[in-house]
Amino acid sequence: MVRLIDDNALTASSVVANSTMNRERGLSGVNSYARELGFSPLAWLLERTGAAPGWLDLCSGEGRALAEAARRLPEGVELTGVDLVGPMAPPPDAAALPQLRLVTAAVADWAPGRSYDLITCVHGLHYLGDQLGAIARAASWLAPDGRFAAHFDPESVRRPDGSSAARPVVAALRAAGFGYQARRHLLVLDGGRPVELPFVYAGADPAAGPNYTGQPAVGSYYR
Repeated sequence: MVRLIDDNALTASSVVANSTMNRERGLSGVNSYARELGFSPLAWLLERTGAAPGWLDLCSGEGRALAEAARRLPEGVELTGVDLVGPMAPPPDAAALPQLRLVTAAVADWAPGRSYDLITCVHGLHYLGDQLGAIARAASWLAPDGRFAAHFDPESVRRPDGSSAARPVVAALRAAGFGYQARRHLLVLDGGRPVELPFVYAGADPAAGPNYTGQPAVGSYYR
């Protein structure tokens, strides 16, 4: 029998608190958001024609990609990174980038005061307990013509008896308007909307072991 814990206990676990997945990842190049997502966040934001476009990056690590974007985007763009541990070495010019905000908080406990044109979570859902809850909340924060893109491992979502819930979860996400790119393990939603998924969060297993990335990850259990 797997011993499940709640999200408050999960944030203190070694798998979550010591995550280094996004500490070194930049905006473009070999180890980058553009490569992992299959599109350029910078180009996406530059194409926005509305007033004050914004990018929210969940599980943002050091926020290097956000800082690089802030240096290349016009004034008025708001860039927000949220990470449980927060940046250990903030960008040295962070004070000169007023459009950049790096927030140290648990994703499950945080909510924005605005909508965003782009919301990303690059290999961050792997360390959350209620992954489906985070996905649904992010969809509600998205602008009507915005994009949400996050890496998601369906095999990390399980039933209380330990069996896989991957197929019904992916089917429910697709029915809600999400696209899932299996090769990239990438979940994409174009256009913000309320999302209700037919699953009830039961708890997390921080000892689930490595996922497709080869790194230890969290198992999320739903009824």
